[in-house]
Amino acid sequence: MPRHSGRFKHSIPGGGRGMDDVNEQGEAVRAPAGNAPQSTGTFWDWIGCEWTEGTEGRVTVSLTVKPRHLNHIGIVHGGVYATLIDSAMGLAVMRSRPDHAVVTTNLNMHYVAPAAIGKLMVTAEIVHASRKLVTAQAKAFGEGGALCALGTGTFRVMEKQGG
Repeated sequence: MPRHSGRFKHSIPGGGRGMDDVNEQGEAVRAPAGNAPQSTGTFWDWIGCEWTEGTEGRVTVSLTVKPRHLNHIGIVHGGVYATLIDSAMGLAVMRSRPDHAVVTTNLNMHYVAPAAIGKLMVTAEIVHASRKLVTAQAKAFGEGGALCALGTGTFRVMEKQGG
């Protein structure tokens, strides 16, 4: 079950913009990016996700699609969409519950159109929240604005462990 806490700290400046450089250990090095999440060395960082903007309950992230993101038939792999959509929804939920940790408990995906090399934009928003569960939805759009994938997710709100 993906955990959206710990290294993703939305209140810490820097990080979250995509890989700018790689150090000698092969780890991504980030340039500062306003109120973007801290994500150096995480899967988010490795895949190349970029923080675009965020408000209370709504987040936009992007990815510049590279050959490594494609499947064997030359289109964006479904796992890339799932990662972007899950991460964007998780960030939206984290921003709404800054004093808690959240984990994905359910993720539903719908793949509706292919995309290849270019830029993907994903917008996520909260659609319902209770004390312990938050439901969000997200849509991924290709460079030309076509809807490529959409998803919904449920996130469990938990107490943060160890600060």
